[in-house]
Amino acid sequence: MTDFPIVEPDPGHTKLRLSEEGLEAIERITNPIASVAVIGPYRSGKSFLLNQLLSLSCYEGFGVGHMRDTKTKGIWIWGTPIDLEIDGVKTSVFYIDTEGFESIGKSNVYDDRIFALATVISSVLIYNLPETIREADISRLSFAVELAEEFYGRVKGQDVAFEPAKLLWLIQRDFLQGKSVQQMVDEALRQVPNTDRDKNIDMINQIRDSLAIMGDNSTAFSLPQPHLQRTKLCDLKDGDLDPSYVKKRDKLKELVSSIIRPKIVQGKSLNGKEFVAFLKQILEALNKGEIPSTGSLVEIFNKDILERCLKLYSEKMATLDLPLTEESLQSSHVRARGEAMHAFDQQHFGRHHAKKSVTQLDEEIDKVFKNVVLQNEYKSSKLCEALYTKCEDIMDQLQVLKLPSMAKFNAGLEKCNHTFEHDCVGPSKVNYEGRMKKMLGKSKSLFIKEYNHRLFNWLVTFSLVTVVIGRFIIKFILIEIAGWLLFIFLETYTRLFWSAESLYYNPVWHFIVTSWETLVYSPILDLDR
Repeated sequence: MTDFPIVEPDPGHTKLRLSEEGLEAIERITNPIASVAVIGPYRSGKSFLLNQLLSLSCYEGFGVGHMRDTKTKGIWIWGTPIDLEIDGVKTSVFYIDTEGFESIGKSNVYDDRIFALATVISSVLIYNLPETIREADISRLSFAVELAEEFYGRVKGQDVAFEPAKLLWLIQRDFLQGKSVQQMVDEALRQVPNTDRDKNIDMINQIRDSLAIMGDNSTAFSLPQPHLQRTKLCDLKDGDLDPSYVKKRDKLKELVSSIIRPKIVQGKSLNGKEFVAFLKQILEALNKGEIPSTGSLVEIFNKDILERCLKLYSEKMATLDLPLTEESLQSSHVRARGEAMHAFDQQHFGRHHAKKSVTQLDEEIDKVFKNVVLQNEYKSSKLCEALYTKCEDIMDQLQVLKLPSMAKFNAGLEKCNHTFEHDCVGPSKVNYEGRMKKMLGKSKSLFIKEYNHRLFNWLVTFSLVTVVIGRFIIKFILIEIAGWLLFIFLETYTRLFWSAESLYYNPVWHFIVTSWETLVYSPILDLDR
C-alpha cells in the first residue's frame, strides 16, 4: 500500500478537514496504534527522512520534492503500519508526513494547525531542523508546551488524559560546530537577556522555561548530510551514501523504535476506530477557533465528559419523589451536583483550561435544576390544590349534616387540617396554607351560625316526638312530661324574650346542647350516619 492523506486543507488553505480515503483502512486495525510524525520547515527533507526510517526508496515510499503531486497537502500516512512488540503487546505503528511550514501561499494559522494536530496524534514527534534551532522553532513549540502543562502532569499522576508525544529534536547537516546536538538544544533554550523588558522576548523566555517541564519527554539527535548531491538522493543506494550518515541513521531508527509507545487517551490505548474518533475530535477543536489553542482542544475533549456528568446529575434528580420542600430539594441538588463535579474532576482533560468546562458544567446543571424547581412548584401546586379542594368538599358536607353536631364538625375540620398540613409539601404550601385557613374560618363561622337554629328546630321536633312516644307507644307518663317541659321551655322562652338568639346564652340551653352532642356524636356512635 502506498501513502495516502488523512487530513487535507480546505480550499482557503486555513482550516483542515478529514480525507475519508484512508480512514477505513485505519479503522479496521484492532491492535493498539502508535504513530511517528515528522514536522519541520518546507523542503527540509522530511519525506526523505521518513522513507529512510521505513527502509523504502523515494519511488516506493513518500514522494520527495518535485516528485510529489501538488494535491498532496496536509497530513499523509504510510498505508502499511509496522507491527512492533511493545511491552509485550503487538502494536501497529504508523509513520506520518506533514506539510512543511513557511511555504508560499499559506497562513501562519494553517501551519499552527498542522503542527498542533501532529503534536496531539503522534506518539513520537520528530522536529526535523535542516540547520539549527531558530527563535521561530521555539515559538512554535509553545503549543506543545501548553499541552504538556495541561495534560502531562495528569498522566504522571495517573489521572485520565492523553500523553503528549515524545519530542525528538533532529538537526540534520553539519552545522553543529563542534557541539553536541544536546548542547545546541540546551543553548537554544537558555534564557535570553531582557534588560528592556521586551514583551516578545519575555514570552519566548517563558516558553523556554516551560519546555523544561517536558524533561525526559524530549531528546536530541543529529544526522549528518547523507550526500553532497542532495538532488540525487533518491537514486542513491546505501552503499553510495556517506557511511557516517548510514551509521547515524540506523541509530536513529533504533532510537525511534525504543521510544515508541501506543497512543494513550483516557487511560487506555487506541485501536483503529478509536484513533479515527480521536482524530475527528482534534480536528473539531483545532478548526473551532480562529487560532488553535489548548483551551479549544480541552473544551472539545471535555465535551463528552461534561455531557456524561450532566447526565449523572439529571438522573440523580430524576429519582426524586416530587414535590419536596425547598430545603430538601436544595439539599438533593447540592448532593447530586457534588457527585457530578467529583466525576468531572476525576475524568476531565486539562489542569488550567478545564476551568471553562467546569463553569460550563455548572451552568448546565443550574439549567437542569431550574427545570426541576419548576416541576417541583407545579407538582406542589397541583397536590396542595387537590388537598384544598378535598377539604372544601368535606366542609360543604359538614354544613348539611342531618343531625347538626359541633363535635363532628370540629373533628372533621381538625382531620382535614391535619391531612393538609402533613401532605401538602413544597413551595406552594405557604400560599395554600393562607387560603386553607381562610376557607376553614369561613366554614366554621357559617356552621356555628346555622347550628343553633337547626338544633332549636330539631329539639322542638324531638320534644313533640317524645310526648307522642310517652303517651301512645311506651305509655310512660314521666317521658311525656319531660317532652312537654322541653317543648314549653323552648317555645315560652323564645316568646318571652322575642328571639331565639337570646336562648343560646341561657345556661339551660348549654346543658341541652351538651346532652345533644353526647347523644348525637361520639367516637363510638354517630347518629347522623
